[in-house]
Amino acid sequence: MWGGRFAAQPADAMQAINASIDIDKRLWREDIEGSKAHADMLAARGIITAEDNAAIQAGLDQIAAEIVAGNFPFSVELEDIHLNIEARLTERIGEAGKRLHTGRSRNDQVATDFKLWTMRACREAGDGLRALQKALLRQAEAHADWIMPGFTHLQTAQPITAGHHLLAYCSMFERDRVRIIGGALESAWECPLGAAALAGTPYPIDREMTAHALGFHAPASNSIDAVGSRDFALAALANLSIAATHLSRLAEELVLWTSPQFGFATMSDAWSTGSSIMPQKRNPDAAELIRAKAARVGADFAALNGIVQKLPLAYAKDLQEDKALTFNAFDSFALSVTAMIGMIETVRFKREAMRAAAARGYSTATDLADWLVRELKVPFREAHEITGRVVRRAEDAGVAELSLLPLSEFQAIDPRITEVARAALTVEKSVESRNSYGGTAPDRVREQVERWKEMFE
Repeated sequence: MWGGRFAAQPADAMQAINASIDIDKRLWREDIEGSKAHADMLAARGIITAEDNAAIQAGLDQIAAEIVAGNFPFSVELEDIHLNIEARLTERIGEAGKRLHTGRSRNDQVATDFKLWTMRACREAGDGLRALQKALLRQAEAHADWIMPGFTHLQTAQPITAGHHLLAYCSMFERDRVRIIGGALESAWECPLGAAALAGTPYPIDREMTAHALGFHAPASNSIDAVGSRDFALAALANLSIAATHLSRLAEELVLWTSPQFGFATMSDAWSTGSSIMPQKRNPDAAELIRAKAARVGADFAALNGIVQKLPLAYAKDLQEDKALTFNAFDSFALSVTAMIGMIETVRFKREAMRAAAARGYSTATDLADWLVRELKVPFREAHEITGRVVRRAEDAGVAELSLLPLSEFQAIDPRITEVARAALTVEKSVESRNSYGGTAPDRVREQVERWKEMFE
């Protein structure tokens, strides 16, 4: 390839470190797509003949068929997917194949291929999140009135419904989906093809034509920026890492909920493993691996950022490493989403265990404080103090739930507290009362379920 300038062959280690074909062969579809658009443009501008273009188009189609069939002879010596395809094209169609690279460089070719791949990967990731949201929605609807503890600091805070808790993840994943899809749309704005090595080209090319043919809005306005920037990949991995963080949080809750100590749910055998020594075990390995893969997605983003942040403009070989990190991040994310969908679809919640846990820890204490404020016009801070004394009295008496504490005990602290107030301290009454928009009341949960259904249609 470099025979015109170099007299010696590269050292074995140089060839090994320089080659990227094992990684970037995943870009073959995008490379062929970009090359076909480029050849059409060259022919339209009279830079190559119509006959050469016809041969190029047919040859590229044949190469695509070879790759799909698993018959393409990938060569490490040819470094990457771009040179592999070009060399194979020349083998098939002769001199016309050598004219394909007119008016472009591998720099703009690689940037275009990689951007196309990342855009599509973002859309697929968004589709995966939408499928996960639908799985969560089905479970939320089925458990709209199932009571469970809501936590702060992992301490029992207030009773909530399981449906409400699951819908929280629907909201989180919707923001993730919008960010990821939005990143794809932003990337689609400018096409690098035609920027050449970094300075543009003297050939009378039509960059608008190639940009629109490839689904971009416009050609990149600065040739240096077009080949030297990878912020589209950085943005994709940043958005992906946020979504992976949310996956990890849900995975952590599944680990907790399915433990004997919580006992809120049972994980399907299809998403669990056993122990090599302890026959009774059902380990939530899929959820644990999602936590780990979420960390890897974040690490891939950090690594890519570390590569890019020290580079002067425009292109440097460091950028060859961008694809392995990006591919790995999207692969890890896609697998994690698939596994999470499977777990959510098959997890089985335990109604009585969740309800019992919600009642422990005096989770309805705030309801008493609110009653004092609402019915007796007691200032909230005073109501907070009165309620705290009631809780301490219940603890001293060994009563697990405030609703089970005799009325006389309430009135010993504040005689204005009535049976109506005490009766309102069950977990059922508590969740029913939280009926503000976005609240945990079952009716509000069902309302939100219908809203999500309309969004998904």
